[in-house]
Amino acid sequence: MPIRVLPNELIDQIAAGEVIERPASVIKELVENSLDAGAHRIEVDVERGGVGLMRVRDDGCGISAEELPVAICRHATSKIAALDDLAAIATLGFRGEALPSIGSVSRLRVISHPAHAERAAEIAVDGGAVASVRPAAHPPGTTVEVRDLFFNIPARRKFVRSPPTETGHIARLLERLALSRPDVSFRLRSGERVLLDAPAPTRDPPGEERLTQVLGKELAASLVPVHHASGPVELTGWIGLPTASRAQPDQQFWFVNGRSVRDKLLASAVRLGYRDVLYHGRHAAYVLHLSLDPQLVDVNAHPAKLEVRFRDGHQIHEFIFRAIERALAATRPEEGATPAASVQPMLADAAARSARQAQFGPGAGLVSRALPLHMPGLHEPSRDPWMLAQAVGEPPPMAMDFAAETGEPSASIIGGAARDGAAGYPPLGVPLAQLHGIYILAQSREGLILVDMHAAHERVLYEKLKADRGAGPPASQLLLEPLVVTVKPHELDAVLENPGPWERAGFEIDSVGPSALALRRIPALLGNERVTDIVKSVIEDLAREDGLHHLDAAADRFLGTLACRTAIHARRRLTLPEMDALLRQMEATDRANQCNHGRPTWTRLTLAELDQLFLRGR
Repeated sequence: MPIRVLPNELIDQIAAGEVIERPASVIKELVENSLDAGAHRIEVDVERGGVGLMRVRDDGCGISAEELPVAICRHATSKIAALDDLAAIATLGFRGEALPSIGSVSRLRVISHPAHAERAAEIAVDGGAVASVRPAAHPPGTTVEVRDLFFNIPARRKFVRSPPTETGHIARLLERLALSRPDVSFRLRSGERVLLDAPAPTRDPPGEERLTQVLGKELAASLVPVHHASGPVELTGWIGLPTASRAQPDQQFWFVNGRSVRDKLLASAVRLGYRDVLYHGRHAAYVLHLSLDPQLVDVNAHPAKLEVRFRDGHQIHEFIFRAIERALAATRPEEGATPAASVQPMLADAAARSARQAQFGPGAGLVSRALPLHMPGLHEPSRDPWMLAQAVGEPPPMAMDFAAETGEPSASIIGGAARDGAAGYPPLGVPLAQLHGIYILAQSREGLILVDMHAAHERVLYEKLKADRGAGPPASQLLLEPLVVTVKPHELDAVLENPGPWERAGFEIDSVGPSALALRRIPALLGNERVTDIVKSVIEDLAREDGLHHLDAAADRFLGTLACRTAIHARRRLTLPEMDALLRQMEATDRANQCNHGRPTWTRLTLAELDQLFLRGR
């Protein structure tokens, strides 16, 4: 076949294939045009998933009658005029491809009334055939109607999914656009149904109200604000608490200079920020806005403008990672804080059980099970690798008597600090007992606190190890005779190939054979108990996790594994002072709501929730 110049209508349809993937692509282009036109209110109507009809109406600046024929020409735009403009794009649209591409694969009608004009005008395009401009009736603003999408390209029409599926794509797109511009009103209707109604918020700042409108009350309540700036770069928005993680990444929204994007670098930075607090396989929820000089980002990197390129991607990645990490550091037990684990599913089960009892009798749905409560027994502090008893200094007497009238603890020593009834309870309360050697039970102002002692101790140890590493070489103990750990040859090679994390943790290591690792110096934290077992476990865990983490996090991964293996484990009996020391340490430790693997460390049962469980009225 000889080389030839393609006809214009074929060129238009090729261009449309790059821009118009499905009905949601049309809505995206039209709504972004409305936003660029300064619209304060945007209404979208669709029928048959957008294939039958898509109508976008706005109250923006409008298009004059003289410019309507130009607006539907390829590469006609008011957004840029010179090459320099392309390097600093501040608008959502700029290529001038949307309207001509849409008109080449549908029946398009554009009606517009600029505020300065006496009347409106309209133009129609039918599969690329342009009609003349004629007068029309329309309030200030613009309406664009798109009917019979892909009517002239049956092959493309076959790839369009069912109306419910396409409508779902449009709804999710409008949610993203509504989150990008909380100052603008959005409404989406499918036939007679209103799928999204997000009026411009009346409160300031508008973003919080828009979160509730789009994401719902429950998810919006679990988001915490983020604000971090450095030079020309600013990150604002909200990130979800680790307890609000989801099975799918369906509530992750990124906006760069107001543009909704799906960018791997940005997603990676957030994921790295959550690395120590998110349970394996779970996904964080967030709505984040990155603002920076337009010259520092290239938005002309993808036909649909969903991806961007940064001039200094590494710096942006580090900036976002540190901002997320800093915001999550505050997820620790505080007065009035949201518990790390939710008891709502349990309460829902209790309500369902109560309903069954009311219908079928008091014994319906009940299973009796004895749960013995273990009061703390004798404990030998020297066997505890964290030396919990020493953490509180001289073990103080714990006055556990409570005034019946006020419910407040009488004068007592809590974590080495005197507290009286006026001072009230600390956030995690005062310890009462251990349950099955696994959980610590504590009484708080609101009710009952339950703490997973291993998960809590693991986080406290991990943060302490990281702080010690940052402050200088950790305290270590030189051994008179090296401890020899038998490992597999390939495991020994891996350890000796990357000794840095071991040395920064306080170890001095070398080999004394093809499968023998010699420990000549060990962290003082470990004492002399179970050192070889802990080291073996660390080596096995690191071998399984190889390549799963960011390279810069190798040392943290090692310390996290070391903390997990060193932390107190189930069935270890603690004294009341030791339990109290752990609770106080949690309150002072960053990210103490989760262990290093993302499991929750504590929860709260308020008196009201306990009353609900036991059907008790007050």
